[in-house]
Amino acid sequence: MDRELDNAILSFDDIQAELNYKKAQNALRDLVDNLDLTAQERTGLESEINDLATMLEKLDRSVVQIAAFGMVGRGKSSVLNALLGQNVFETGPLHGVTRTHQGANWQLSQENEAGSVSDILRVTLPSAGNSQIELIDTPGIDEVDGETRETLARQVARQADLLLFVISGDMNKVEYEALSQLREVGKPMLLVFNKIDQYPDADRMAIYRKIRDERVRELLSPDEIVMVAASPLVAQAVRRPDGTRAVQRRPGTPQVLDLKLKILEILHREGKALVALNTMLYADDVNEQMIARKMQIRDESANQIIWKGVMTKAVAIALNPVTVVDLLSGAVIDVAMILTLSKLYGIPMTQPGAVGLLQKIAISMGGISASELLATLGLSSLKSLLGLSAPATGGVSLGPYLSVAVTQAGVSGVSSYGIGQVTKTYLANGASWGPDGPKAVVSRILTSLDEASILNRIKNELSAKLVN
Repeated sequence: MDRELDNAILSFDDIQAELNYKKAQNALRDLVDNLDLTAQERTGLESEINDLATMLEKLDRSVVQIAAFGMVGRGKSSVLNALLGQNVFETGPLHGVTRTHQGANWQLSQENEAGSVSDILRVTLPSAGNSQIELIDTPGIDEVDGETRETLARQVARQADLLLFVISGDMNKVEYEALSQLREVGKPMLLVFNKIDQYPDADRMAIYRKIRDERVRELLSPDEIVMVAASPLVAQAVRRPDGTRAVQRRPGTPQVLDLKLKILEILHREGKALVALNTMLYADDVNEQMIARKMQIRDESANQIIWKGVMTKAVAIALNPVTVVDLLSGAVIDVAMILTLSKLYGIPMTQPGAVGLLQKIAISMGGISASELLATLGLSSLKSLLGLSAPATGGVSLGPYLSVAVTQAGVSGVSSYGIGQVTKTYLANGASWGPDGPKAVVSRILTSLDEASILNRIKNELSAKLVN
């Protein structure tokens, strides 16, 4: 009965993992297929967009990525070659052998030795058939051109599903800082203590305990530390030509079985969920970058639309001597600005809808809208009087007329600028005021406006237009 219950629980976990995996695939495919970005918005994000397609392919092929990090000379490439059972990754005595990250599929074959634990060395994700495991080697964290290599390391770490950090003795400050930064990525990690064949047993265990109990106690658990000898050198007696004997060190059999089993344990226990989760976390990060880029460009374009509307309204009001026409033309320009902004943010809006939004904003703006109305009524009447008296005064009244026109236009322009900024915020939030309501949003934006600066800018640009 207990066995049946255990099997039912395992079966349920497999089904849930498969459902989550499918959800991740569908969500990522929907994101890739429906990127709402213009050519300008894509600029600078080409690499991230390509990465999304790569991550989708990774999900479709059930690829698990394992990336190795560490300082030069610690044997990262040797560890990966030992796991593969063949020399795929470059190794050598010189620093910087691994120039860019390299990848190789880890082809695991089952061995049938009686009683051997190696018979589990084939990884199959639940309900997904045989998976592909990709090992990734990265440049040393302490090599020249460190900033570029750190960027590469972060990019690889964000995409990988499991991280290996290779050391070959007691950790130094550079290794600790790099390990801490990789830990912040939030991926499963194994600390691989390599080259243990180079230490006597007592020294090796002393170093291991120091690393476990002091160096990484706050970062990793003891279960996440594995000791290996990826390319051990074995002493062998040889006979010299003169007949004397000598000791020669030759490559021995790699000791990485514990690391293999630890990796496979992680992947067998949570491989499918791990891949799905890491893929979605990466996709979410890229999506946030795309949204930020989109909103930045739309914000810049919106500000241009708002300023164009401000100056159009200011010029129209400055040049129009009829009071009623002043009010109507100003409202028409504000409505047109709202409709243009709605198109920019991809939110459909009819003309009645724009009028209704304008009314709501104007009511919430209170004092500024009232000031605009009073200025339009009072200054427009004075402007009309000065304009009519121009023939009788021989054009002398045109000077005061222009001054009054610029002042009236400036007040209207400030109001239009506020309306535009409030509309932009409303549309950028998906046509929502958010939890605060329209009055709070309007108040917050109006508080941030430097009206004196805006007014001066309007007056300067308007004066230049009127004079020319």
